[in-house]
Amino acid sequence: MLTFVPTPIGNLGDISFRTIDVLKDAELILCEDTRVTKKLLNLISQRLEITFPTYEFISLHSHNEKEFVLQNENQILLENKNCVYMSDAGMPCVSDPGSLLVDFCLKNNIVYDVLPGANAILTAYASSGFINNATAFTFYGFLPHKGNSRSDMLDKVTNSENLAILYESPHRLLKLLEELNKIDSKRIIFIVKELTKKFQTRYKGTTSEVLDQISKTVIKGEWVVIIEPKEQENRGIITYDDIVDLKLPPKQKAKLLSKLTGQNIKDIYNDLIS
Repeated sequence: MLTFVPTPIGNLGDISFRTIDVLKDAELILCEDTRVTKKLLNLISQRLEITFPTYEFISLHSHNEKEFVLQNENQILLENKNCVYMSDAGMPCVSDPGSLLVDFCLKNNIVYDVLPGANAILTAYASSGFINNATAFTFYGFLPHKGNSRSDMLDKVTNSENLAILYESPHRLLKLLEELNKIDSKRIIFIVKELTKKFQTRYKGTTSEVLDQISKTVIKGEWVVIIEPKEQENRGIITYDDIVDLKLPPKQKAKLLSKLTGQNIKDIYNDLIS
């Protein structure tokens, strides 16, 4: 069996009881970086005074995940051992490796489970305070670094009818804000860094306001950026009264109103001439 285990995105207190139970029974841990995972397990062990088993560790990341799932012996491994997959922080498969592994399990009838847990996207979304037109969002992950692929993706992001959520590194945050400011300086954005950590910091305002604030600070940490949807043009909604006011014969009005409301044409016609 393979269990995909989310890890805290900053605050160690976000580790779950279910995660602890799974780790106590695990034999093999697949992880992005064995050094990061071992350090996390040591911190959990010290804080909660828990003794974990002696695990076998296998490094599994974006560069070797495909090779791993192509090896037949790994199917036997996952079927016969209690295995865990852990990303460095947050949910596996969300801008992190793991998706190929899930697909491998599905195609080979390997039993697997995914535990819920800390996630930067949802935490930032819930922190952003967007209300209007914010029931849907699109997650774009990290944008391409440069070239046409970056400008094409920025165009898609800034013309989206949904909230757009991005990840951005501290090295490119200022560049992103400058690009957004050129596109629409009055668009409302929300950015947050160090989620769940001691120095968690949030900014919300127009792109020009946020850019002005950020340019005066030392930019550190990974950032989540949420961008207000593009304001859609009012295409006009024709109402019942609009049709009634039209300078048309009652029969034509009745036909139009019937299509609008689903009511019987004759009934509408009689109402119009009464």
